[in-house]
Amino acid sequence: MQYQMFMHHRMRPGSPGAAARRLAALVAAVALAGLLAGCGAAQPAAGPAGTVWLCLPGMASDPCTQSLATTVVSATGSTSVVTPKAATTSPFDCFYVYGTVSQESSVNSDLRRGKAEIAAAQAVAQFAPLCAMYAPIYRQVTEAGLAAHPDLDLGSAETVTAYDSIRSGFEDFLAHYRDGRPFIVIGDSQGAAMLNLLLARLVDDNPALRARLVAAIILGGNVEVPPGKLAGGTFQHIPLCDRGGQDGCVIAYSSFPSVPPGDSLFGRPGQGVSLQSAQTRKTGLHVACANPAMLSGGQAALDSVFPSAGRAATPWIAYPGRYTAQCETSGGATWLEVTARGSDHRPDLISEALGPQWGYHLFDLSLGQGDLTADIAAAERTWTATAPAGAG
Repeated sequence: MQYQMFMHHRMRPGSPGAAARRLAALVAAVALAGLLAGCGAAQPAAGPAGTVWLCLPGMASDPCTQSLATTVVSATGSTSVVTPKAATTSPFDCFYVYGTVSQESSVNSDLRRGKAEIAAAQAVAQFAPLCAMYAPIYRQVTEAGLAAHPDLDLGSAETVTAYDSIRSGFEDFLAHYRDGRPFIVIGDSQGAAMLNLLLARLVDDNPALRARLVAAIILGGNVEVPPGKLAGGTFQHIPLCDRGGQDGCVIAYSSFPSVPPGDSLFGRPGQGVSLQSAQTRKTGLHVACANPAMLSGGQAALDSVFPSAGRAATPWIAYPGRYTAQCETSGGATWLEVTARGSDHRPDLISEALGPQWGYHLFDLSLGQGDLTADIAAAERTWTATAPAGAG
């Protein structure tokens, strides 16, 4: 599940506080109760460039390498338990940028490693079997900052502060941590917007870095492409993934039950979360969609994995095939349309809890979690098979 908040620039006066309270209640009810048990704020781990690391290989109590014990529930209600292991050694690195979680009263967060950031990192622990996990703390725009300053294009000082902070962490990662290794980047919501900027400015025009990029997972960030193209909008050279096993490409989507409304934060170019990565153009582009369960296109069953939040004795609960998904385009919007199977004994865990403008944004990661890990594993195999001798 996602742990972030992005306030829409057209929300009614006075509504952001209510939305923030709804989000906080939802996060607490659905995820944090299970994931935060026994977890408090931790002392920061500072890197050689002064980066404060939320996740870092070898760090004590690393939230990105929590227990992966998962209760798998079939459509008939039968259960089994699987326990993947985090990678102790891997030729690949993952760099994660978390979404909006800070509830500090300031416009930009500080660099403390608190409970909200730890919970966000725990949400991506399912990727730990595939790569060494890195996640820096950054001076993101807080929930209060998004509520008070809704026009968050790159011209705002608040967004520049957030970007400069995460850029410093990314440059530290590239320069000081096993330099030259292949890497995957993962981001959601505000974190996805920051990844749009990082990749566009630091990787897209750099052939050497692009050669090391195994894959990018950018959820709820409005990656944009020209109609009928895989690149040429947000990125000039890094394409949208369009086939299984492809490496060096982007998996991006925002999930909805049907066509996003005209004032949606996601799925429509030049508005909502697009503004946080300086994407203001509304014509000639559309928001990219790659179905994680079928990158080549078409409808497919999702392999969904959720924080169990007490629904099982394990930290995670998997509902393979509970939902189906396919990318749709209509009325200027592009989205991943998610449908629950009607004849299924498992409960429906998703909803438009924050309203139609948000769709299933809170569940973007969980809905496709099993598929995304399979996609990354396939991309790693392709990268290994095709990389020049001595690469990484």
